[in-house]
Amino acid sequence: MCGVATTGTGAGQLVGIGEVRAAAERIRGIAMRTPLVRAQFPGVSGHGQPREIWLKAESLQPIGAFKIRGAANKILQLSAEEIRRGVITYSSGNHAQGVAYAAREVGAMAVIVMPSNAPAIKRAATLALGAEIVEVGVASSERLEMAEKLVREHGYVVIPPYDDEQIIAGQATCGLEIVEDLPDVDLVLAPVSGGGLLSGVAAAVKQLRPEAKVFGVEPELAADTAESFRKGEIVTWAAELTSRTIADGLRTQSVGRRNFAHLQAFVDGILTVTEAEIRAAMRAIVGSARLTPEPSGAVAAAALLFHAEQLPAYRQAVAVVSGGNVDPRLLAEVLTENGG
Repeated sequence: MCGVATTGTGAGQLVGIGEVRAAAERIRGIAMRTPLVRAQFPGVSGHGQPREIWLKAESLQPIGAFKIRGAANKILQLSAEEIRRGVITYSSGNHAQGVAYAAREVGAMAVIVMPSNAPAIKRAATLALGAEIVEVGVASSERLEMAEKLVREHGYVVIPPYDDEQIIAGQATCGLEIVEDLPDVDLVLAPVSGGGLLSGVAAAVKQLRPEAKVFGVEPELAADTAESFRKGEIVTWAAELTSRTIADGLRTQSVGRRNFAHLQAFVDGILTVTEAEIRAAMRAIVGSARLTPEPSGAVAAAALLFHAEQLPAYRQAVAVVSGGNVDPRLLAEVLTENGG
């Protein structure tokens, strides 16, 4: 057994498409409407069946990741008094940058609790946006505990990384754009860890195009959500297990309660991919679409490349490239290994 199950979700209401449309209007001008880029993956299309794969290029966001969507939607709804108090979050990097960026837009102080193993490139970018960083250990539970302590001491407003309706609605704008730009999409894949992106994308896609299939993808070394989805209850994995994956943005130890409720309502399945498949997908994305993915941003494409037999038939598929904040040395290593 990899973890301990907990019953009940405490999830509240599911995010409706009206809330998603309102979020899209609210964050316009802060978050970018990212393009769908066609990917010509060798060996994926063919066999007489016309199929197209598109990459939703969230790596092109101002902070290099989708997280700006939810952070902006949450922060732009704060009162003047809450903005004066400042905001705090707990993140390994991309949500940290999203909060720092959106907080700067409204003139709020931002404090970020980050794990000691956060990538240097994400830490540096967060500091450059004017945020204050408080470092803790590698467990996601340590980040939450420190954030709660600082809230008690200073009165900061918490901007959760994923388990929040306004965060989910913000991330759902990614799914809204997918359906608006590709109305006949029949398969959408997105990374999953805490569940903010997948829960939002699935909620938007399924409410706009119920016949489309939506799948989550995560590393097999951090597959707590896949286990949770299979068992029908939230399962927590230890930090020493989830920290093994190269996909640093997918190391959360358990999916959020609200997110899990959305996954149960809107998601068709969750696949896992190996570390080698993630690295191969990074090379494929760079080679076919000229996009730069971080490891977490390549897992959805990895499922299309290596696990087609576990997916339903499709004509138009979209894989969300959730971020591109990759250390240049790691990218060079991945691109040049195995003769790549």
